Amino acid sequence: MTNNNKAERVGIQVVDMDVQTLLHLLNKAYADEWIAYYQYWLSAKLVEGPMRVEVAAELEEHAQQELSHATKIADRIIQLGGIPVLKPESWQTYAGCAYDATKNAYVQAVLEENIKGEQCAIREYNDMLAMIGDKDPVTYDMIVAILAEEVEHEHDLTRLLTSLKGIKLA
Repeated sequence: MTNNNKAERVGIQVVDMDVQTLLHLLNKAYADEWIAYYQYWLSAKLVEGPMRVEVAAELEEHAQQELSHATKIADRIIQLGGIPVLKPESWQTYAGCAYDATKNAYVQAVLEENIKGEQCAIREYNDMLAMIGDKDPVTYDMIVAILAEEVEHEHDLTRLLTSLKGIKLA
């Protein structure tokens, strides 16, 4: 068996859908995860205002989890004989969730911006699961796990925003 012959890979044979379509979906998710990583990482560095330290720590943790998602997705793309998006400048073209550069580093704006990103990711992964269904159990299970973390991220950020709004400034 040669590594170059995709037809000989038994792992690809568990996929009961067009592999090129699946690779496109995965590259879309891969691009989204890199953009999410960057947004979280940069937001953690720039955030200002009340609860800045707590919010920055949460954003940094989420950034690392998004990077982990990108790594898992890249590994799956390679397992399927594909190549992850090679050029960072192409991420925005592939991505299903838009990245708007931060215009306001105030903590409330940063939280709202990142919540919006998580909500988009949740919708994208949910749509992806509907398309994959039982056609690729390996990818399906990976996406379910990533989706669970995206839901957790939305919850964490929403709780921080609620806590922030509860602070009475003199």
